[in-house]
Amino acid sequence: MAATGRTTLSAGKLVGLRRIGDDAGHFRMVATDQRPPIFNIIRAARGDDEVTYDDVAAVKRTLVDSLAGEATAMLLDPTWGVPVSLTRTRGDAGLLVTLEHHEFEECARNARKSRAIADWSVAKIKRMGADGVKVLAWYRPDAPRDVCEAQKAWVRSVGAACAAHDILFLLEFLVYPLEGDADQTRGYEEHKSKRPELVVDSVREFAKPEYGIDLFKLESPIPAKELPAPGAPGSDEAQAWFDRFGAAAHVPWVMLSAGATMQQFKYVLHYAYRAGASGFLAGRAIWLKSMQDCYPDLAAVSAALGADAVPHM
Repeated sequence: MAATGRTTLSAGKLVGLRRIGDDAGHFRMVATDQRPPIFNIIRAARGDDEVTYDDVAAVKRTLVDSLAGEATAMLLDPTWGVPVSLTRTRGDAGLLVTLEHHEFEECARNARKSRAIADWSVAKIKRMGADGVKVLAWYRPDAPRDVCEAQKAWVRSVGAACAAHDILFLLEFLVYPLEGDADQTRGYEEHKSKRPELVVDSVREFAKPEYGIDLFKLESPIPAKELPAPGAPGSDEAQAWFDRFGAAAHVPWVMLSAGATMQQFKYVLHYAYRAGASGFLAGRAIWLKSMQDCYPDLAAVSAALGADAVPHM
């Protein structure tokens, strides 16, 4: 198992870290906790803004049924994923559960504050038997100071709760567009004009021991669509950026896909593994194409996942 950057790791956290990886310490994890991206697929297929609970739950059940067999861990949300999929995950694989709400508070300069799902907590995630708590924190080091401090305080509080309940803490953060930036979006999409130094500086901040992070879920410092093929012109510069945030992490880290295609994500992982990554926790790079091609026929989605996504994993 990869070193954590701390001299000791509590028993509960160590067990959690071992359960979500394979015997070689590699993490091959699937995220099904996405909410807006799945809502959008359902809306597009139905031609209607209404998204029912049953529609979302059925999608998440299909993803878990189709992909859990190949994953070292599954990431579920507590609203749709846990109620319909908890008993469908493998008992010998890890379980991660989301804490954050998919909606955020928009502040001055379009800065974002994250929050937990109502009536949901680290304590409840621990009691349900999960191996780890996953948090997405929207973060820009150059956002208004009060927003940055609020985001850091929230992450710090989650870290303290995870330490108190002896459960693994996995942090994901995403760079997003501030007011005046190009390529504005409010969605769960990779910011097409993000600057790699913002990603590296964010890793450097949250790697500080005060936050209690056990595992990072990181985005590519360079937009996946712009990553050159390994060995192509620009590949050395791309590798240098991955090396920078790998050196800054100090704890094990895995890559998120942020909507990258399968081929784009292969490039991301090429650079990440060379920089010291321990695996991936990905969703859309694994299951998005099958959903886009086949939904709302869930039997066809399942077949496509078996034909394309499972070999890809």
